[in-house]
Amino acid sequence: MAKTVVSDLDLNGKKVLMRVDFNVPVKDGVVGDTSRIVGAIPTIKYVIEHGGKAVLFSHLGRIKSEDDKEALSLRPVAEKLSELINKPVTFVPETEGKKLEDAVNNMNDGDIVLVQNTRYEDVVDGENVKRESKNDPKLGQYWASLGDCFVNDAFGTAHREHASNVGIARAMEANNKPVAAGFLIEKEIKFIGGAVNDPKRPFVAILGGAKVSDKIGVIDNLLGKADKIIIGGGMTYTFYAAKGYSIGNSLVEKDKIDTAKEILQKGGDKIVLPIDSVVAPEFKNDAPTEIVTDNIPDGQMALDIGPKSIKLFEDVLRDAKTVVWNGPMGVFEMSNFSKGTLAIGKFLGELKDATTVVGGGDSTAAVNQLGVADKLSHVSTGGGASLEYMEGKTLPGIAAITDK
Repeated sequence: MAKTVVSDLDLNGKKVLMRVDFNVPVKDGVVGDTSRIVGAIPTIKYVIEHGGKAVLFSHLGRIKSEDDKEALSLRPVAEKLSELINKPVTFVPETEGKKLEDAVNNMNDGDIVLVQNTRYEDVVDGENVKRESKNDPKLGQYWASLGDCFVNDAFGTAHREHASNVGIARAMEANNKPVAAGFLIEKEIKFIGGAVNDPKRPFVAILGGAKVSDKIGVIDNLLGKADKIIIGGGMTYTFYAAKGYSIGNSLVEKDKIDTAKEILQKGGDKIVLPIDSVVAPEFKNDAPTEIVTDNIPDGQMALDIGPKSIKLFEDVLRDAKTVVWNGPMGVFEMSNFSKGTLAIGKFLGELKDATTVVGGGDSTAAVNQLGVADKLSHVSTGGGASLEYMEGKTLPGIAAITDK
């Protein structure tokens, strides 16, 4: 997918509107995980080092009432960005109006402005109108009027059609102003798109998580592309039920058992399921555990893959040249049931001569916890967006970027 990239633009003296993903944890005015802010810095730096004026837009959380606004201000994020980029960042506490317009018009080349949380526009005068999240065209046109070009670098919202991504892009194009991808989105297109659509083989997909329903589209798309699809996590037991195994009290989507049967029939030996499980009588970290093969006993629930499954999955992955991984192998948030997920992350970090792409919150947390993120080809910044991209869906935020 050949899209215009920020490095294709003449930025000197231009007001460069940028959609970034600063949807980060903020508690009592303190930013927790800064990885999304850090991820946007290369594009921001490129803009300001090439004489552009960077006007940044981002959402933070969900705003359903006026009361939500105070806790979801982007002011702490502006302060953290300033610290990380070692440069002043002007924070504008409004999303439209004279204060914002003056701040943008008074910028010098190389300056950075961060606009207040775009989702403040979802609640206007106490009414939940969703101007931002329902892509009010007038809002997109207003924001677009502030700048000379638009750079979208927020992959985490690329599967959403919001005023601050698609709205600005459409208004820019209508006025013959350029719309480009930032380096983060360029990387996501290269690695996820490349892995799924033009993989070096063998190509192995690892899909975990709780629900088959969340991953049906991905499995369906990958059945025709991958050499093997490893399935783990809670959705395993819907497949177990489809195979006629007893599953005890394990998680199951009864209405998806027939779908799982169809996938197994269609996929044949491409589908690799766990062969043993760590089970416990209750959903607690300190519950007594045992390892069982195939059938889950009555009164027990499977909460992680077992050691034989880890070895089986490693054997499948050993010769892989392309791997995409989305979703945990067990209840990753409980330390006693995180071993399967961590083992897969560690093994991926040790794979040689392979393109390894990881997406999704728990998978990303696992590789970060292990310190192997820098040994992987790419760790995606967007869980939902990366899943939809792996499904082969068109992402509105990417589609709105100008083709080369």
